[in-house]
Amino acid sequence: MIYILEDDSSILELIIYALKTQNIKSKGFINYDDFLQAIKDKKPEIIILDVMLPGISGFEILDTIKTNPKTKNIPTILLTALNSEYEKVKGLDLGADDYITKPFGVMELLARIRVILRRLDSKDNAIFFDGLEFSYKKHSVSIDNQKIELTLKEFELLGFLIKNPDHTFSRDKLLEEIWGYMYTCESRTLDMHIKTLRQKLGIWGERIKTIRGVGYKLEKTNV
Repeated sequence: MIYILEDDSSILELIIYALKTQNIKSKGFINYDDFLQAIKDKKPEIIILDVMLPGISGFEILDTIKTNPKTKNIPTILLTALNSEYEKVKGLDLGADDYITKPFGVMELLARIRVILRRLDSKDNAIFFDGLEFSYKKHSVSIDNQKIELTLKEFELLGFLIKNPDHTFSRDKLLEEIWGYMYTCESRTLDMHIKTLRQKLGIWGERIKTIRGVGYKLEKTNV
């Protein structure tokens, strides 16, 4: 079940219809009070949250969701007409899984939702890889029993590479797999995530190799 909080009824109806065509159940809300009560009654799998709402900012709502132990793990997609880099960074720093600007393409929205649903549907057990433990269930990463704090996209990127060791992926392929669509003009987004991932993983991160002119791969052995 996906909950959508959007005060524009035409956009809300469009999203609900698009999800219905994919056999994805959803429930729409025009105002925050009804949305809040619904979450208390039953937690959704994903939240799609408009930012510019009457009387309250979507950023405030996101902060409330992510600071509440009962709801902090619910994946949240921000949907907004605010398209500055500052606004995007603010939303992602508050814990949003994704940030989509209006006007948006329905197919793009569905692609990004599928990325999150694939992660939620993953039944993999913990992966142990030469001192590193990666767990989808616990949403945790540790090296030699020391926990490593990763952002959501860093976590998903590492998980994808670990499950496909010694396989070289193009930037476009990684962007499609992790972000859900082709980030054709923003490959630096991937490069920045690779850089910070390597830094956080320390020596272990040296396994993530740059294949010049192609993309990246994770080597089974660090040589």
